[in-house]
Amino acid sequence: MNNLNLVHLNGLRALEAVGRLGSLQAAADELGVSVGAVSQQVIKAEAQLGQTVFHRMPRGMVPVDAARPMLLRLSDGFHSLSEAVGIGRRRDDSLLTISVAPVFAARFLVHRLDRFSALHPDIRLRIEATSSLADLATDGVDLGIRVGLGKWPGVDAQPLLPQLVFPVCAPSLAKRLKKPADIFDLPVIVDGQAMFSWDVWLKAAGVEPRPVNVRHVFNEASLYLDAAIAGSGVMLAWQTLAAYALGEGRLVEPFGIRAATGFGHYFVTRSSIRPPAKVKAFHQWLTGELAEFQEPR
Repeated sequence: MNNLNLVHLNGLRALEAVGRLGSLQAAADELGVSVGAVSQQVIKAEAQLGQTVFHRMPRGMVPVDAARPMLLRLSDGFHSLSEAVGIGRRRDDSLLTISVAPVFAARFLVHRLDRFSALHPDIRLRIEATSSLADLATDGVDLGIRVGLGKWPGVDAQPLLPQLVFPVCAPSLAKRLKKPADIFDLPVIVDGQAMFSWDVWLKAAGVEPRPVNVRHVFNEASLYLDAAIAGSGVMLAWQTLAAYALGEGRLVEPFGIRAATGFGHYFVTRSSIRPPAKVKAFHQWLTGELAEFQEPR
């Protein structure tokens, strides 16, 4: 490993990131530093290696042919280092680390975790609420709960719950909704990050789709839900988002018509290893918790 003394580790990280991502900006975003810092690291590393690694092109940084084998080895090496760090973070077999979207954690999971702890008092949970997809091989995460089509590379994605959407609103607004077409007479609030539109539900309800009366748009589903609870308008919810508020009577589902979006909730684990007992235990428990939502009411 004496060759590692010839080039600074930060320089090698910069070379690998730029080579893999193709631009200084993308590498800077991933490494959490400025573009200028990445550029300087690349220049220093090239000087230490005694060769040019990249062509500076209008479309980005393009590796010279002679540097490609080195960059591939660097990618393999840093991936192995990252996996090693992940393994080190997972030493505690009693700790289960779960990556989950903030809205699923806040609106569904936290209200039920005591039930899991009662069944498995020997397992401690660490919930990492993030909208970014965790790398299960390198981030020290045991499992993820994701919403989508279930086609993510490098993981096993087991379906948990098909996503069904349906209108909900505060009880005061529900009094004005007698039939599905009445939706057009009330203000509607919209989740700007949603992967579906109102047309999905309107078609399922037998209503010809047309623009709804949008009052507010939110980029975060929890805010979207809170606005509906406050009476700002009718929202298009899904099972795990609205369950707690519906159970408390803070929201009402006026029609009982639910539409499939084609997406679903998935239980995601690494494809390269057999899930440990703590992961299997959580999967079994979560499947049971979601059983009540498997069929429309």
